[in-house]
Amino acid sequence: MTSASSAAATAAPPAGALHGVRVVEMGQLIAGPFCGKTLGEFGADVVKIETPGAGDPLRNWRMLQDGTSVWWQVQSRNKRSIAVDLRSAEGQDIARTLIAEADVLVENFRPGTLEGWGMSPEALHAINPGLVMLRISGYGQTGPYRDLPGFGVIGEAMGGLRHLTGEPGRVPVRVGVSIGDTLAALHGTIGVLTALYHRKVNGGRGQVIDVALHEAVFNVMESLIPEYSAFGAVRDAAGSALPGIAPSNAYPCTDGWVLVAGNGDSIFRRLMETIGRADLATAPDLQSNAGRVARVDELDAAIGAWTQGRPMAEVLAVLGAAKVPAGKVYTAKDIHEDPHYRARDMILQQTTRDGHVLDVPGIVPKLSATPGSVRSAAPHLGGDTDAVLRDAGLTDDQIAQLRQKGIVA
Repeated sequence: MTSASSAAATAAPPAGALHGVRVVEMGQLIAGPFCGKTLGEFGADVVKIETPGAGDPLRNWRMLQDGTSVWWQVQSRNKRSIAVDLRSAEGQDIARTLIAEADVLVENFRPGTLEGWGMSPEALHAINPGLVMLRISGYGQTGPYRDLPGFGVIGEAMGGLRHLTGEPGRVPVRVGVSIGDTLAALHGTIGVLTALYHRKVNGGRGQVIDVALHEAVFNVMESLIPEYSAFGAVRDAAGSALPGIAPSNAYPCTDGWVLVAGNGDSIFRRLMETIGRADLATAPDLQSNAGRVARVDELDAAIGAWTQGRPMAEVLAVLGAAKVPAGKVYTAKDIHEDPHYRARDMILQQTTRDGHVLDVPGIVPKLSATPGSVRSAAPHLGGDTDAVLRDAGLTDDQIAQLRQKGIVA
C-alpha cells in the first residue's frame, strides 16, 4: 500500500494503536464491516468470515473492476477473508474456535441468528469471558420491533433524518450515501473501544454492545426532541438552509452554488460589509441570531443578489479574504483534484490483489503517534482460509477434509 506522498510510499506502515487486538467480523454489506474496517485501519487483526461461493454481497455492489466492486476495495482493506459455511455444525465450530481467541466479535445479523447457531452471548462468554461483542441490527436486540427486518434506509426514516432531507413540501430524499449504516458502525466502534478500555482497566470481562440503526441516526438529531418536548415544535425539511440559524444557506453563482455560513455575530457583520450592505451590518435588530432569523428571507435575498452575478472563484476569494466561512459544493472530481485532500493524505493510492492501482479515501481520525494505515489490500474470497485455520491449530489434513466437505473454501 502506498500513499499519495512519496514519504508514505516508502515508509513501512506503523503497527497502529490497536496492534494485537483480534477481531472476528461476521457481518456483511455496510454497518458491521465498516466497523471492522475502522478497527483494521488502526492495527487490529480483522478476520472476516464469508459464505463460500458468494461472499459478502458488497463484493458485487455498484461499479465493478474485473468482477469486483471498487467499494469493496476500501471497505475490506486490512482484513483477512476466511470462507466458512456457518449453516453447518462444523462451520459453527470453526467460528467458535476463532471467537474463543478473539478480543472482539462484530456481527450485524437479524437478532436471534447467532442464538440459532448456538452462539448466544452467554455461550460465547462461557468460552471467552473477555469477548467484546458488537451487535448491530435494525431495531436492536430488545423491544417490540426487534424481529423486523431493518436496513439503513429504514433506520434513517425512523431516526427522524429522512423527514428533514429535501425541499419543503416535497418528497423526502436520501442523503446520497448509506449514512444510517455508517453512523451505526461509528457508534459501534465507539462502543468497542470503550468496552476494550473497560476490560483492560476495570476487571477483564467482556460485554455486549447493542447498536440499533435508527438509534444511531437519532443520536445525531440535535435538538429535535427537546424542541418538541418544550414547544410542541416539529422541525421540517428546510432544503439547503440551516433552520433557526441565520444566515446559512446555498447561494447561486454564475457557475454553480456556494455555501455561505455568516451566522456568527462578528462574521455576519463582516459578510454584510463585504457585500456592500452596511445598513444590514449595523442594524440593531440583526446583531444577534434571533433577530437575523426573523429577517432570514431578506438576508438570503441580499446575499443571493451579490453572489448571482459572480463566478464561484471570485465569491470564495472575496469571502475568504474577509474571513467569512464559504465553500463550493464538491463533486468526486473536485475532491480528487483538490490539493488540500492530497496534502493531508486523504487521497491514498492502493493496489488491489488483482494489480489495479486505485485512488481511495484516506484514514480518519489522524493520530499523531499511532496513525492508521493501509497494510494490506482487500482480500479475495477465502484467500486467507488456510492461514487462519492453521493459526487456529488445524492441520493441513483437517483443512483439506473440511474443504472436501464444502465447509470451508
